[in-house]
Amino acid sequence: MISRLAVFLGSRDGKDPALRDAAYDVGRGLAERGIELVYGAGGAGLMGRVSQGVIDGGGRVYGVIPRFMVEREWGRVEGDAGVQTVVVESMHDRKALMADRAEAFLALPGGLGTLEELFEVWTWQTLLLHGKPVGLFNVGGFWDPLVELMHRIADAGFMDHEKVDALVVGDDLDDVLERLSR
Repeated sequence: MISRLAVFLGSRDGKDPALRDAAYDVGRGLAERGIELVYGAGGAGLMGRVSQGVIDGGGRVYGVIPRFMVEREWGRVEGDAGVQTVVVESMHDRKALMADRAEAFLALPGGLGTLEELFEVWTWQTLLLHGKPVGLFNVGGFWDPLVELMHRIADAGFMDHEKVDALVVGDDLDDVLERLSR
Protein backbone atom coordinates (compact mmCIF):
# COMPACT_ATOMS: atom_id res chain seq x y z
CA MET A 1 0.00 0.00 0.00
CA ILE A 2 1.19 3.50 -0.75
CA SER A 3 2.12 5.71 2.19
CA ARG A 4 1.97 9.18 0.54
CA LEU A 5 -0.72 10.21 -1.95
CA ALA A 6 -0.82 13.51 -3.85
CA VAL A 7 -4.42 14.61 -4.24
CA PHE A 8 -5.42 17.25 -6.78
CA LEU A 9 -8.85 18.82 -6.31
CA GLY A 10 -10.83 22.01 -6.35
CA SER A 11 -10.14 25.08 -4.26
CA ARG A 12 -13.89 25.71 -4.47
CA ASP A 13 -16.70 23.57 -3.05
CA GLY A 14 -18.60 23.25 -6.30
CA LYS A 15 -22.37 23.00 -6.48
CA ASP A 16 -22.89 19.33 -5.62
CA PRO A 17 -22.85 18.55 -1.87
CA ALA A 18 -21.91 14.94 -2.70
CA LEU A 19 -18.54 16.16 -3.99
CA ARG A 20 -17.88 18.04 -0.75
CA ASP A 21 -18.78 14.98 1.29
CA ALA A 22 -16.63 12.73 -0.90
CA ALA A 23 -13.57 14.98 -0.46
CA TYR A 24 -13.94 14.87 3.32
CA ASP A 25 -14.52 11.11 3.27
CA VAL A 26 -11.41 10.56 1.14
CA GLY A 27 -9.42 12.53 3.70
CA ARG A 28 -10.81 10.45 6.57
CA GLY A 29 -10.14 7.31 4.58
CA LEU A 30 -6.52 8.25 3.99
CA ALA A 31 -6.04 8.92 7.71
CA GLU A 32 -7.62 5.57 8.64
CA ARG A 33 -5.22 3.78 6.30
CA GLY A 34 -2.14 5.66 7.51
CA ILE A 35 -1.64 7.37 4.12
CA GLU A 36 -0.19 10.87 4.21
CA LEU A 37 -2.07 13.47 2.19
CA VAL A 38 0.22 15.49 -0.09
CA TYR A 39 -1.70 18.45 -1.49
CA GLY A 40 -1.57 22.11 -2.43
CA ALA A 41 -2.17 23.35 1.15
CA GLY A 42 -5.41 25.15 0.33
CA GLY A 43 -7.79 25.81 3.19
CA ALA A 44 -10.96 26.40 1.16
CA GLY A 45 -13.17 24.32 -1.08
CA LEU A 46 -12.60 20.64 -1.61
CA MET A 47 -8.93 21.14 -0.71
CA GLY A 48 -9.93 22.31 2.74
CA ARG A 49 -12.40 19.47 3.09
CA VAL A 50 -9.97 16.68 2.21
CA SER A 51 -7.35 18.06 4.56
CA GLN A 52 -9.92 18.48 7.34
CA GLY A 53 -10.95 14.87 6.87
CA VAL A 54 -7.33 13.78 7.33
CA ILE A 55 -6.91 16.01 10.39
CA ASP A 56 -10.17 14.81 11.96
CA GLY A 57 -9.03 11.23 11.36
CA GLY A 58 -5.71 11.86 13.11
CA GLY A 59 -3.69 11.52 9.90
CA ARG A 60 -0.75 13.35 8.35
CA VAL A 61 -1.04 16.31 5.98
CA TYR A 62 1.86 17.61 3.89
CA GLY A 63 0.86 20.84 2.16
CA VAL A 64 2.91 22.73 -0.40
CA ILE A 65 1.93 26.30 -1.15
CA PRO A 66 3.52 29.13 -3.14
CA ARG A 67 4.40 32.29 -1.24
CA PHE A 68 1.93 34.45 -3.23
CA MET A 69 -0.92 32.24 -1.99
CA VAL A 70 0.23 32.62 1.61
CA GLU A 71 0.29 36.40 1.14
CA ARG A 72 -3.32 36.21 -0.08
CA GLU A 73 -4.20 34.00 2.92
CA TRP A 74 -5.38 31.15 0.70
CA GLY A 75 -3.65 28.36 2.60
CA ARG A 76 -4.51 26.16 5.54
CA VAL A 77 -3.01 27.52 8.72
CA GLU A 78 -0.46 25.18 10.22
CA GLY A 79 -1.02 24.35 13.85
CA ASP A 80 -3.15 21.24 13.73
CA ALA A 81 -1.38 18.09 14.84
CA GLY A 82 0.02 16.15 11.91
CA VAL A 83 0.02 19.13 9.52
CA GLN A 84 3.21 20.26 7.83
CA THR A 85 3.15 23.16 5.39
CA VAL A 86 6.05 24.00 3.09
CA VAL A 87 6.13 27.43 1.44
CA VAL A 88 7.79 27.53 -1.99
CA GLU A 89 8.45 30.32 -4.45
CA SER A 90 6.32 29.27 -7.43
CA MET A 91 3.60 27.01 -8.75
CA HIS A 92 6.33 25.07 -10.59
CA ASP A 93 8.16 24.47 -7.31
CA ARG A 94 4.90 23.42 -5.67
CA LYS A 95 4.12 20.79 -8.30
CA ALA A 96 7.69 19.49 -8.39
CA LEU A 97 7.84 19.04 -4.61
CA MET A 98 4.43 17.38 -4.50
CA ALA A 99 5.39 15.04 -7.33
CA ASP A 100 8.67 14.17 -5.67
CA ARG A 101 7.09 13.40 -2.29
CA ALA A 102 4.09 11.41 -3.55
CA GLU A 103 4.07 7.73 -4.43
CA ALA A 104 0.87 8.08 -6.49
CA PHE A 105 -1.53 10.77 -7.70
CA LEU A 106 -5.31 11.02 -7.45
CA ALA A 107 -7.55 13.74 -8.89
CA LEU A 108 -10.88 14.48 -7.29
CA PRO A 109 -13.32 16.92 -8.89
CA GLY A 110 -11.91 20.36 -9.56
CA GLY A 111 -11.31 23.00 -12.18
CA LEU A 112 -8.45 24.23 -14.34
CA GLY A 113 -5.76 23.85 -11.69
CA THR A 114 -6.82 20.28 -10.99
CA LEU A 115 -6.75 19.43 -14.68
CA GLU A 116 -3.38 21.11 -15.15
CA GLU A 117 -1.83 19.15 -12.27
CA LEU A 118 -3.40 15.90 -13.44
CA PHE A 119 -2.24 16.30 -17.02
CA GLU A 120 1.27 17.27 -16.00
CA VAL A 121 1.89 14.19 -13.84
CA TRP A 122 0.11 11.95 -16.36
CA THR A 123 2.26 13.37 -19.17
CA TRP A 124 5.39 12.81 -17.07
CA GLN A 125 4.26 9.22 -16.54
CA THR A 126 3.72 8.62 -20.27
CA LEU A 127 7.16 10.11 -20.98
CA LEU A 128 8.64 7.71 -18.39
CA LEU A 129 9.84 10.58 -16.21
CA HIS A 130 8.29 8.71 -13.29
CA GLY A 131 6.61 5.35 -12.83
CA LYS A 132 4.03 6.47 -10.28
CA PRO A 133 0.37 5.59 -10.86
CA VAL A 134 -2.21 8.25 -11.66
CA GLY A 135 -5.92 8.06 -10.99
CA LEU A 136 -9.28 9.77 -10.99
CA PHE A 137 -11.70 9.51 -8.07
CA ASN A 138 -14.87 9.43 -10.14
CA VAL A 139 -17.54 10.67 -7.74
CA GLY A 140 -20.96 10.48 -9.39
CA GLY A 141 -19.33 9.97 -12.80
CA PHE A 142 -17.70 13.42 -12.64
CA TRP A 143 -14.72 12.31 -14.72
CA ASP A 144 -16.66 10.22 -17.27
CA PRO A 145 -16.57 12.93 -19.98
CA LEU A 146 -12.79 13.30 -19.55
CA VAL A 147 -12.21 9.55 -19.81
CA GLU A 148 -14.40 9.47 -22.91
CA LEU A 149 -12.41 12.36 -24.42
CA MET A 150 -9.13 10.59 -23.73
CA HIS A 151 -10.40 7.46 -25.50
CA ARG A 152 -11.44 9.67 -28.42
CA ILE A 153 -7.93 11.16 -28.51
CA ALA A 154 -6.48 7.63 -28.54
CA ASP A 155 -8.93 6.56 -31.27
CA ALA A 156 -7.68 9.52 -33.33
CA GLY A 157 -4.11 8.28 -32.94
CA PHE A 158 -2.77 11.04 -30.68
CA MET A 159 -1.98 8.72 -27.79
CA ASP A 160 -1.93 5.01 -27.06
CA HIS A 161 -5.00 3.32 -25.61
CA GLU A 162 -2.70 1.63 -23.10
CA LYS A 163 -1.95 5.04 -21.57
CA VAL A 164 -5.66 5.75 -21.16
CA ASP A 165 -6.29 2.27 -19.77
CA ALA A 166 -3.44 2.67 -17.26
CA LEU A 167 -5.30 5.57 -15.63
CA VAL A 168 -6.94 4.27 -12.44
CA VAL A 169 -10.59 5.34 -12.44
CA GLY A 170 -13.11 4.51 -9.75
CA ASP A 171 -15.43 5.74 -7.03
CA ASP A 172 -14.60 3.25 -4.27
CA LEU A 173 -11.63 4.39 -2.19
CA ASP A 174 -10.45 0.90 -1.24
CA ASP A 175 -10.49 -0.22 -4.86
CA VAL A 176 -8.76 2.92 -6.13
CA LEU A 177 -6.05 2.79 -3.47
CA GLU A 178 -5.42 -0.88 -4.15
CA ARG A 179 -5.00 -0.26 -7.88
CA LEU A 180 -2.78 2.77 -7.24
CA SER A 181 -0.60 0.54 -5.06
CA ARG A 182 0.16 -1.98 -7.80
